[in-house]
Amino acid sequence: MDKSKRLIEAFFQDVRSGRNLQAAYDFMHQRVIAHQVQSENEYTVIRSPQDYIEHVQEMLECYGEFELDIQEILAEKNKVFVRWKQTGQTSEGKIIIQLASAIYLIKEGKISEYWIQIDRKGLEIQNET
Repeated sequence: MDKSKRLIEAFFQDVRSGRNLQAAYDFMHQRVIAHQVQSENEYTVIRSPQDYIEHVQEMLECYGEFELDIQEILAEKNKVFVRWKQTGQTSEGKIIIQLASAIYLIKEGKISEYWIQIDRKGLEIQNET
């Protein structure tokens, strides 16, 4: 349990934060099932470490170097729940806050699947004002 929790903490510090994107290959299997949990349109995508790197690079382009604060992390067996707050800034200087949570499934010491929920309405409202 502690091993899985430490793996996800390190993943957030290195990869999800944008600080060491190439480390995605160390934390993720070549094929990761990513469940996008949305009430109006739940869907699943398959992500490789390279896909995830590109995803974080898009966030960096939109919000610059952002602050990532893990607000809660819980682990049970090979699943880890994380809730976080991400604070970034648009090129116009506007502060944008993203609240999200995910459950990560760890197999053979790497992320194999995750379920993510993001406050997309909150992001939409912030981007409008």
